Amino acid sequence: MGSSEKISEQGFLVDDYRANPKFYKKKLLKGINSLDHFYVAEYDKIYGFMMTYTKEQWLEDNPDWLADVYWRPDFDKSKLDNFVVVDKTAIKADLTGQGIGSLIYTRLLSDLKSEGVHNIFAETIISPQPNFASLQFRKKQKYSLAGMRYENYNDNLYTDLIYHKKVE
Repeated sequence: MGSSEKISEQGFLVDDYRANPKFYKKKLLKGINSLDHFYVAEYDKIYGFMMTYTKEQWLEDNPDWLADVYWRPDFDKSKLDNFVVVDKTAIKADLTGQGIGSLIYTRLLSDLKSEGVHNIFAETIISPQPNFASLQFRKKQKYSLAGMRYENYNDNLYTDLIYHKKVE
């Protein structure tokens, strides 16, 4: 999770947590304390986590996001009225593909239904290095392509696909 080595088939986080552990510890603690939807998969230790932002929380951190996305011409923009954005889903590398991410998603969907949230968005990097594992997970979770955007982050230009899923 979150290292400098990025393996497309295994999945990766853009952030390198090992490069600046104090910064990322503070960032994760902020997420734990402030996000409405921060999930941890644990048993005897932590196996993974998911950070999900409400629309308001996401736009506070990414105020130009709605304008920066090149939405598909046939995308129904009314879905932007009530949504969350799954920002990070991270599972320990040796445990991917075992259903841990799906269990976290099941809990998220249950919570969103009870809160009346109807739409989920998630971004997946396709350039400069595609995250094939994340793309596969979007397919498994039955997301559909809603748009794409370019993102400058840490002096790198990334291309992100924006996926949408209806909460059911």
